[in-house]
Amino acid sequence: MSRVHRVPLGRGVEWEFDKVTFSREFPRNVVTKLLVERAEHGGWELDRVRITPDGTRRVVLRRKIIRAVRTA
Repeated sequence: MSRVHRVPLGRGVEWEFDKVTFSREFPRNVVTKLLVERAEHGGWELDRVRITPDGTRRVVLRRKIIRAVRTA
């Protein structure tokens, strides 16, 4: 399950965030492979990982969106 939202960084630049949750049944190496796959093919980078007391991993990925600004 993932959610994507965008945050403006400055003029013409935005960060897009994707929140992904992995249950405790996924081994560490499987989670690593899934995240590497998203990074290589989607342009995502790791922003934050939180492991809850019940073993669930909550991962926040981000990527920069650069919009072209019109010039006169």
